[in-house]
Amino acid sequence: MNEALLRSLTPSVLAILVRRGADFAAAEDAVQDALVEALRVWTADPPRDAKGWLVTVAWRKFLDATRADTARRRREDRVEEEPAPGPAPAVDDTLQLYFLCAHPSLTPSSAVALTLRAVGGLTTRQIAEAYLVPEATMAQRISRAKRTVSGVRFDQPGDVATVLRVLYLVFNEGYSGDVDLAAEAIRLTRQLAAAIDHPEVAGLLALMLLHHARRAARTAPDGSLVPLAEQDRGRWDTTVIAEGVEILQAALARDRLGEFQAQAAVAALHADAPTAEETDWVQIVEWYDELARLTDSPVVRLNRAVAVGEADGPRAGLAALAALDDSLPRHTAVAAYLHERDGDLATAARLYAEAAHKAPNLAERAHLTRQAARLNARRRD
Repeated sequence: MNEALLRSLTPSVLAILVRRGADFAAAEDAVQDALVEALRVWTADPPRDAKGWLVTVAWRKFLDATRADTARRRREDRVEEEPAPGPAPAVDDTLQLYFLCAHPSLTPSSAVALTLRAVGGLTTRQIAEAYLVPEATMAQRISRAKRTVSGVRFDQPGDVATVLRVLYLVFNEGYSGDVDLAAEAIRLTRQLAAAIDHPEVAGLLALMLLHHARRAARTAPDGSLVPLAEQDRGRWDTTVIAEGVEILQAALARDRLGEFQAQAAVAALHADAPTAEETDWVQIVEWYDELARLTDSPVVRLNRAVAVGEADGPRAGLAALAALDDSLPRHTAVAAYLHERDGDLATAARLYAEAAHKAPNLAERAHLTRQAARLNARRRD
């Protein structure tokens, strides 16, 4: 069973059902039922046309659900005739579906959450972690968004800024482990950049490329994380870096600065440094100041504290960190790093161990545990 194939076909199948008159919530349920059916029967009897099979089965399940729901009987009379089995048109509807999910009837945060769940393939927990809210809160937000758009005709495309936010979060989830998600986000952002002349679209594409260029160096052969300062820069993809820098420079020249351009500028400064020691941390702090002005994001201020610690010394970084809520994700890990830089190995080791317990994934947890063990070994020596 090729689960990657099923995931890649889901957006197009969902878009076909929506175009044929299904409201979004019912179409999503029907597609999910079809995927379950595929997992059950394809192993023994795989179809020759996977997409056509999914469209046919999903449409049948939508019709069955519609007929069973007395509240939708008037809609049932207008349902188009079931499509005949056979090859489905090879059209990539994914980006269009992103825009349709960013419906004007939804708030931007609800539209992003709904799109990430229905089209981006992220779990409710992953979305909640991206928004720094409890999983139950995000589940309620997604449910409310589904109710809001239930029965709505998806013929009003949404806001570009909302779509950019979705693509950014999908890429971030892929960058933290799932390479397919990151590559898909880049592909869709390229499509968007080709269709829309917008500096923030270019800024987001540049940001993705500059981060993705370091992918090969981010993990050791055993799968463990390699921090940026310790990465083998010879493994960075210089062609992709050059493309990202060129796109960024063209966007910045338009003098319409946005958060994605500013983030890309930080990534470009890291990419431009021949060694970690030659990183221009003073400029990076200035770009984080711009980002804080644009977003007022606590995550930006956390990253700025690290940069301040590099530019002005660890005690300056700890002072910047002290102004932030210590419940912020990765706050403890940053504190551990800055205390280590300041020579307080006992505090740093304790904080690394504490941060490991809070880590959002196994790779990060293992990395922080090794950091704590390393410092404890140094103290014993």
